[in-house]
Amino acid sequence: MSARVVIVGAGPAGVRCAEALVAAGLRPVLVDESTRDGGQIYRRQPEGFRRSGETLYGSEARKAASLHAAFDRLRDRIDYRPDTLAWNVAAAELHVIREGLAGALPWDALVLCPGAVDRLMPVPGWHRAGTFSLGGAQVALKGQACAIGRRTVFAGSGPLLYLAASQYAQAGAEVAAVLDTSTFGQSLRALPGLAAKPGLLAKGAGILAGLRRRGIPVRRGIRPVAIEGDDDHGVRGLSWKDAAGIPHRTDCDAVALGWHLRPETQLAELAGCEFAWDALTRQWLPRIDEDGRIATRGVYLAGDGARVLGADAAEDNGRLAAFAALADLGLPVEPSRPPRLRERLANHRRFADALARAYPWPAHLATTMPDETLLCRCEGLTAGQLRETAKDTGACELNRAKALMRVGMGRCQGRFCGHAAAEVLAAAGGIPPETVGRLRAQAPVKPLAIATDALPPPSEPEAQGR
Repeated sequence: MSARVVIVGAGPAGVRCAEALVAAGLRPVLVDESTRDGGQIYRRQPEGFRRSGETLYGSEARKAASLHAAFDRLRDRIDYRPDTLAWNVAAAELHVIREGLAGALPWDALVLCPGAVDRLMPVPGWHRAGTFSLGGAQVALKGQACAIGRRTVFAGSGPLLYLAASQYAQAGAEVAAVLDTSTFGQSLRALPGLAAKPGLLAKGAGILAGLRRRGIPVRRGIRPVAIEGDDDHGVRGLSWKDAAGIPHRTDCDAVALGWHLRPETQLAELAGCEFAWDALTRQWLPRIDEDGRIATRGVYLAGDGARVLGADAAEDNGRLAAFAALADLGLPVEPSRPPRLRERLANHRRFADALARAYPWPAHLATTMPDETLLCRCEGLTAGQLRETAKDTGACELNRAKALMRVGMGRCQGRFCGHAAAEVLAAAGGIPPETVGRLRAQAPVKPLAIATDALPPPSEPEAQGR
């Protein structure tokens, strides 16, 4: 019986991982929550849509086409399961649900490529209709062929801020402004590290130049004050201060927010992954070896689900994790390939570290966040309530605060509020953010319908063929 290898995620890492496993003679199971392959960055448009790759992906159109073509070649050589949610890992089984039916996939090797999610800092008024994450704005454009508003402000920091704004502009949407909390000086100081990948550096400069050619205002060193509007009409504008502290207001009916991305780590934690504090990005990251192995034997992390290094690095990560799994299963691997991939990934990491310095996470915004700011949108909790809980109970540990006031206990499971809540708690207690800890993952990692039924057990011939 051949080795049972299960991959979660059909983005750049998952597709390249499957490609390497198929080349070794295996038929992996590829589980993906989306309807089509490509992940978030190379998300395919729905069947029947005929927009060009340049419209959808901008400067990344050729890379998207390459990944899609690779998947199409693999499609009949893998067990592909789209629209399938992986919601738990336990006892060498991946628990999944599809079309209201739940089941478990046993594995000899499990490669987790779940990608990343938006990293968000709450802004007063971010609960208003018309406020989206940068990733959400991209989903609307790529997957639904629509903009999130008639006139959109893009605010936050990081490469995705500029890429998403550029994609909207190229699609014909009106971009009111691009507002970046990082400063030009921070980017200038990070320039030596950014030079590790001159091609990407030039591409980023080209995106910025394209925004300016279109007459789109781009401002650095800003401080968001509030997303203005009302309950009946949603967003009406964004008030902000420039680097000199001068107040401004930009009229808009939609705001896209985001400060980089953060790894999607819930399944990794349930599989037994350990975590380490990363001072540069101010977050907890999975602890893996150089090839993607975690502490649990037979489990591997690849792509942005391990550390956000970009799509090119995710492809290399996916291949490297596949080679690690093959080696651990006792199957042959060409000796020269892993070292080359490790060398390339070291360069990706240097570039990512420079990006983190050029576009830092704005921890200072959490320190001065107004008490009335809605922090946890799922549970309707404000920054002031979290500070009051910390003051009254001494609960400056994130999971303790969660138990006392339900912060991070809603539908998103802390994906959107967890990092900001940790910063608010740390500031309230006068302690380093790593002391606050991190929200622990629990199954199910995403909500399941009450009407979920168990999948029938496979027939004997079907079970033997897996």
